[in-house]
Amino acid sequence: MPLIPAEALPYFENMIYLPMVLVILERDRESFEKGPFKLKRPYINMVEEATRLARAELKETHSYLRRRDMKVIRNKMDDTFTEYVFIHGGYEDHRRYLNVRLRNRTEELLSVFIMQVNH
Repeated sequence: MPLIPAEALPYFENMIYLPMVLVILERDRESFEKGPFKLKRPYINMVEEATRLARAELKETHSYLRRRDMKVIRNKMDDTFTEYVFIHGGYEDHRRYLNVRLRNRTEELLSVFIMQVNH
C-alpha cells in the first residue's frame, strides 16, 4: 500500500497550486484596476469570478484534507526545485517539484478557471 493514496494526490497538489493561482488573480485584478483600460469592469468581473471559483475549490480541498488529517508543508526551496512534505496517516512523503513545472501548472490552472468563467 502506498504511503499517500493515489486519490489524495490531486488534493495535496491543489494545496500547492491553488494559493498560487489566487495570488496571480489578485495581482491581475489590481493591474486591471490601475491599468489604462477604457472599460475595466468586464476584466475585473472575469478575474473576480475566476477567483471565486478557485477559492471554492481551495475550500473543498481544505475540507478534504482536514477530514482525513492530511497536511501539506512547503519545505526547502532553491532556484530549481521546491520541496513539499505531504503528511498522511503518520507518514511523510517528501516531493520535489521543478519550479518551472510549478509555474507551468499554475498557468494551466489559471487558464482552466478563466475558461470556466467564459462558459
